[in-house]
Amino acid sequence: MTPPTRNPESLRYYATPGPFSDLGAHAARMRDLPEALPELCRVVQGLVVHPFLSRLYGLEPDTLHWDDLQVRSASQMLDRVLALDPGPLSTPRAPAHRFVGNCRHFTVLLCAFLRARSVPARARCGFGAYLEPSRFEDHWVCEVWDAAGGPWRLVDAQIDAVQHELFRIAFDPLDVPRTQFLVAGDAWQRCRRGDVDPQRFGILDLRGLWFVRGNLLRDLAARRKRELLPWDSWGLMGKRDRPDGAAEVALLDRVAELTQAGDARHAEVLQLYDSEPGLRVPRVITSLAAPPRLLTARHALVLAPVGEAKVDLGPGVVD
Repeated sequence: MTPPTRNPESLRYYATPGPFSDLGAHAARMRDLPEALPELCRVVQGLVVHPFLSRLYGLEPDTLHWDDLQVRSASQMLDRVLALDPGPLSTPRAPAHRFVGNCRHFTVLLCAFLRARSVPARARCGFGAYLEPSRFEDHWVCEVWDAAGGPWRLVDAQIDAVQHELFRIAFDPLDVPRTQFLVAGDAWQRCRRGDVDPQRFGILDLRGLWFVRGNLLRDLAARRKRELLPWDSWGLMGKRDRPDGAAEVALLDRVAELTQAGDARHAEVLQLYDSEPGLRVPRVITSLAAPPRLLTARHALVLAPVGEAKVDLGPGVVD
């Protein structure tokens, strides 16, 4: 991977909200939130509970607001949080009064808080090596520009003290090693070279190069500040049994290269996204009507039935 470089244009771009990270009417609440990154992560953790881990926080899965998972924007996340508890956002909610979200929701909310303060931040989609032994699990983290140290660093806003112990994490979640979180482009290249079995990448029984391909497009979209849900689909994602033609593979190789390149190639990343219909997020995407549900603290016992639905993301997502 190209070493990170300071690019003022890139830093300005990621210091402003996108369609899903704009806090809207809630932006004024940032005045009451802490400025330091560790405390801001704790604020996020006090507002969101992961449904896969709900029993760790005394919640039974059948009591959760599962429809929260379909919310895409940070402003709507806060709408729901404040509807349950109108108190200051800096006050941790009881688990039953938290928004039900996954790693993508934790990431986007932290990203939204940072961008509201003009701190460069971006969501990264890829795979964590620290959530399930011998596997690379579907995961999202926030990439934050370290003004003091210079480079971007990966921050896992989901990992609180409870999960730190559960997953036996041996590093600081505020500075996740890049060997422990592979951005999707890195995963794609490793699979293409034959370095790693693609079946190690995914979640539950959803695994393989097709899954890596999907996360590769999600990561590119997130670089364009379009942070879609993990079960949203468009363009070149297609189905798991969909064959990739030579031209498509070459294009995906290009995506993998650029999404790992230093910020000196920021303009190329945006240009590639904007110029290729198969990569761009359209106004209407395909999404699962109900995302898979895990009914244990860590391992899947039962999966809820799922179906596909067309979702209109609205005019703000397409430039």
